[in-house]
Amino acid sequence: MMSSPRQRAAPTAPPSELDPSRRNNLALITSLVHHHRVLSRAQLTKRTGLNRSTVGTLIGQLAALGLVYETAPTGEAQVGRPSPEVRPSPSIAALAVYPEIDAVTIGLVNLGGIVQKKIRFATERIPSAREAVNIAAAVIEGMRTELEHSYRITGIGVAVPGLVNPDDGTVRHAPHLGWRDEPVARMLTEATGYACQAANDASLAAEAELIFGAGAGRDNLVYLNGGASGIGGGIISNGRLLRGASGYAGELGHTFVRTSGEQCHCGATGCLETEVSQGRLFDLLGLSGGDTPQLEQALGASSSAAVAEEVSRQLGFLAIALRNAVNTFNPEVIILDGFLGVLYALAPATLDDLLLSQAMDGPATQAKVHPAALGSNLMMIGAAELGFARFLADPTGFGTTGLGSAAE
Repeated sequence: MMSSPRQRAAPTAPPSELDPSRRNNLALITSLVHHHRVLSRAQLTKRTGLNRSTVGTLIGQLAALGLVYETAPTGEAQVGRPSPEVRPSPSIAALAVYPEIDAVTIGLVNLGGIVQKKIRFATERIPSAREAVNIAAAVIEGMRTELEHSYRITGIGVAVPGLVNPDDGTVRHAPHLGWRDEPVARMLTEATGYACQAANDASLAAEAELIFGAGAGRDNLVYLNGGASGIGGGIISNGRLLRGASGYAGELGHTFVRTSGEQCHCGATGCLETEVSQGRLFDLLGLSGGDTPQLEQALGASSSAAVAEEVSRQLGFLAIALRNAVNTFNPEVIILDGFLGVLYALAPATLDDLLLSQAMDGPATQAKVHPAALGSNLMMIGAAELGFARFLADPTGFGTTGLGSAAE
């Protein structure tokens, strides 16, 4: 008989009694089910290299803890005995927080990367680190009854548009927010009681697209995101995020694209994000602000020659930055998100042709440009991966209660 998503059987051996090998195998299966959202027992057996009986025992233990559940097989008829499908429990979830210059967004994301809820709290001015933490904590407190009755929270992940120390979640410098040396992860842990981690927003988004989106099945990709807080990037090389010596790699918004360009907040001149700007597009369209869908709608309805000229100009500078990325990293896929994805959608052939004509022949023909697949949920899914990280490393270590508490 298949288990229901929220059904909890009697627990098996306590986590403390598990040997390291079994603990690692349980973590492997949990991560596979989370990242693929559904896998049959047969697929898990193939992917793990374990025998069928061992996989069955491990799934049984995870199901007993309420972390996964099984359903009858779907799809085409199979030869022989059909293999049950294993799915992540929807009661396991992480919280996600994304501060920007005009809003703080808070999300609830189920295991499997499914966004259950997203609340965008608009701000009248750029929020300080303390204000952003207070906003997030207040929204989470408002969800507390729902969280305690329906979910087991593994933790909080914060996606920050800036340089973040991955070891302690301290924001070293978020120039658009005006934050410097802010212990955001610790502050949010103290404010909510949930364990919290923070990291660069674009790096988290690159990993999310690699796992769940346009980069799935690829090992090498370049991700660029454009928004109200500038342009960020992330590099996936051989299936892993390129972090650099201090975790700050991927700042593609500061790629040099124009000799006589404007001075950037970083101190240099001619950076990509000084030439390719969402704000310039909003100004030309007569908009005081908004999000990516609003910009996309306004650009699609515009017949202004000045707007068309600005779009062409920005695509030209974006092509220069992408040429540098292609020649340096040799990606299979270039993923454009935010307003950069909107620019590409307006004239995909223009950017493709510029890239092919400017980058080296070999790498240029391999790299395919795609808009981000996860849409407006991308940052929530990326940030939630941080909130899931400790749980996925040792799922049984969290037991059946108290997931993600600061005391762990």
